[in-house]
Amino acid sequence: MISCVLLMAVIFLAFTTLIWYWKQILKIFMDKKEVFITAINNNKGLIYKVASIYTKGTEDRNDLMQEIIFQIWKSFDSFNQKSSLNTWMYRVAMNVAIYNLNNTKRRIQTVPIEGQFLDFDDEDNSGFEERMQILRQHLDNLNLLEKGIVMLYLEDKSYEEISKIVGISESNVGTKLARIKEKLKKQITKKL
Repeated sequence: MISCVLLMAVIFLAFTTLIWYWKQILKIFMDKKEVFITAINNNKGLIYKVASIYTKGTEDRNDLMQEIIFQIWKSFDSFNQKSSLNTWMYRVAMNVAIYNLNNTKRRIQTVPIEGQFLDFDDEDNSGFEERMQILRQHLDNLNLLEKGIVMLYLEDKSYEEISKIVGISESNVGTKLARIKEKLKKQITKKL
């Protein structure tokens, strides 16, 4: 009788310990989800801009934004805080955009994402969209790396941040920016 009661107590203790561990795992997951949603909300402008630079149509832009968010979620645990979250997200977004451009034959596989943080209002971006069309006319002649560097430069990123995002040295960023400015200047002067 005592061994039966003791066995039941051990089973009960093991069961409550298991429940406690599951609650801790769920809490960690929920904390991760909340941090992720906050990060996406705080950086949705960068996702929109990267997707706008590397796509031509609204549907393609929305597909790319969804793919960027999905890839950020997949690699969220690998963020090691060697750079800022913003810099890391830019790097992921640009890598996803460039990868998708280089693999146009590959169809993007989308995953439904809760709409609570995917609130990209086109009204808020109407002025941005008009400026983007003018800029896109001149940027179309740039290669993928140059487009990314220009976008980051226009975001007031430092040479150090740009170098971390695109994976080149700071001095190379300066050199490339000078060459890009000269190239754009020639394009604009030709049209005048």
